[in-house]
Amino acid sequence: MNAGRAMMIDLFAGGGGASHGIELATGRSPDVAVNHNAAAIAMHAANHPDSIHLQEDVFAVDPAATCAGRDVRLLWASPDCTHFSRAKGGTPRDGKIRGLAWVIVDWARDVRPSVMCMENVPEFQTWGPLCDDNRPDRSRSGETFREFIGALEQLGYVVEWRVLVAADYGSPTTRKRLFLVARCDGLPIRWPAPTHGPGRAQPWRTAAECIDWTIPCPSIFERSKPLAPATERRIAEGLRRFVLENPRPFIVRIGHQSSDAGKVHGVDAPVSTITSKAEHCLVAPYLIQTGYGERTGQAPRVLDLEAPLGTVVGGGAKHGLVAAFLAKHNGGARGGAIGQPMDVPVHTVTAHDTKALVAAFLIKYYGSGGQWSEASAPLDTIVSKARMGLVEVVIEGEPYVVADIGMRMLQPRELARAQGFPDSYILTGSKADQIARIGNSVCPQVAHAVVAAQLAAA
Repeated sequence: MNAGRAMMIDLFAGGGGASHGIELATGRSPDVAVNHNAAAIAMHAANHPDSIHLQEDVFAVDPAATCAGRDVRLLWASPDCTHFSRAKGGTPRDGKIRGLAWVIVDWARDVRPSVMCMENVPEFQTWGPLCDDNRPDRSRSGETFREFIGALEQLGYVVEWRVLVAADYGSPTTRKRLFLVARCDGLPIRWPAPTHGPGRAQPWRTAAECIDWTIPCPSIFERSKPLAPATERRIAEGLRRFVLENPRPFIVRIGHQSSDAGKVHGVDAPVSTITSKAEHCLVAPYLIQTGYGERTGQAPRVLDLEAPLGTVVGGGAKHGLVAAFLAKHNGGARGGAIGQPMDVPVHTVTAHDTKALVAAFLIKYYGSGGQWSEASAPLDTIVSKARMGLVEVVIEGEPYVVADIGMRMLQPRELARAQGFPDSYILTGSKADQIARIGNSVCPQVAHAVVAAQLAAA
């Protein structure tokens, strides 16, 4: 740690999403990273080895002793959001967790950072007292939030806040978060202009780029435990909307484990070499939600892959990725755009193993008698899937039938891509640890944009 330069601090550092964004904006990692969780500190340390890591409760860290008289240029804080989030529903809240943001006031008072940034769910603005049953007192909604803002203003800070969508700044997820900026150096607070999306300089990044298409997708009909009825309804609704009623799926290469395995081919480009095996499919991917139920009368939750992935959150099963594969065995493959297109950002990633890839395989169907193409998959496979043979879809005049539907959960690396982490970012710990770190992280691209906007004014 360079004793001659102003410090940067990342409280609630987690696995390092905000720190990675700070590094993108400034060229270096934060000087100090604080988190109580050992697994989070381990991932942060693997990716930010130059930071000093404090595995402590944030209230146990002495700001003045930590900074030792050095100026603090930037403080970033992302307090636990679970007890503000709507996903918590009507269950009781933990007042201590809801009060974690007060530590920012302590740092403002003790070491006076020039710029402070905070990230949380939009519902943080409703922060108020709890009733005797530990549920929010709706009559006093926002009361504590206003007190928090007032405390910072009394310390000489100018405070502003906005809700930003990660997809608008280059993350392939629609994660929506409240960002608060406070500064006391007399310079203006600046908000970054959105860079991605319709009508902007760059299109949204998509779910498609996050998926590893080389990973096998087991049949949902061969599971030892049947899928929940709600999940089956969502798959069926997705197939109806994005496959059976969608005229232009797009082509994904499968089968070869070469350097281009899993490559997505444009529908206007030539198809790669046709072999004697079924190695080309028309793919119409979409997403389903696997964790949250529907209200009475609400349609099954199916999501558009042509938009960013929904928010990656810290808990609860939420999304499954569904992709309809259509195999044609008369010498070629056809296809086009998809239902929830793969060229839009992925929906929010959660901190549990919540994203599933569902692949509906559709085989070219010849004649009213249910005959299969001679060049199709092996006979035993075809026979075992014949029960799906009456589900027909027509693509550009060619009839196909559903032969199988596969489903798998998205892997940590895929979720990390959806959150905006590069493939070079090191994921440590168990699979559950990795998913928790990803789901609880800040999207690096948004942190980058917010920090760069403030420091550009300095």
